[in-house]
Amino acid sequence: MSIKLTNMRILIIGAGGAIGKVVTPALQVLHEVITVGRNNGDIITDISSTDSIENLFRKVSNIDAVVCVAGDSISDSLSEMEESKYSVGLNQKLLAQINLVLIGSKFLNENGSFTLISGKMGEKPTKGSSGKAVANGALNSFVLAAALEMPKGIRLNAVSPSKVADISSTDLINAYLKSIDTATNGEIIQIGYN
Repeated sequence: MSIKLTNMRILIIGAGGAIGKVVTPALQVLHEVITVGRNNGDIITDISSTDSIENLFRKVSNIDAVVCVAGDSISDSLSEMEESKYSVGLNQKLLAQINLVLIGSKFLNENGSFTLISGKMGEKPTKGSSGKAVANGALNSFVLAAALEMPKGIRLNAVSPSKVADISSTDLINAYLKSIDTATNGEIIQIGYN
């Protein structure tokens, strides 16, 4: 895998969250970073709205990479889960990121990259995690399939962390650098799995 040495222009969606607060400063050392969030950031955008995603990409140009570390999902015991709880993960995490790729790929520079976020529950669920498992597992499947046919040489990966509190900052940063700065494509990059 070759390392890209050129300065890139990167959108980080969810920069104000737990992962974003770790990854954003590390990327700012090497690249120009534009922060995006639902409530704060350089640009305010709700990625659960396709109109909002369209507006985001019309506001910024010359983007080399998109990193998404945003997306809600709900978990509860199976007996307490219902359609509305599953819908949170499906709409806020799965479909939001799928639409980010579908819309964003029209605007992203050639040979750019998308790095999405799934999570350990998509591959190694525990009791009470079906809401997260459904959204994360489906997102992983989307990444594996869509990476095979991305246009313009664009790469697509997902970072799949375990509980953020259990992961070292170095491991977290390195996972994102692997997706952004190397030729990695169609990979679910696992962090903190035991």
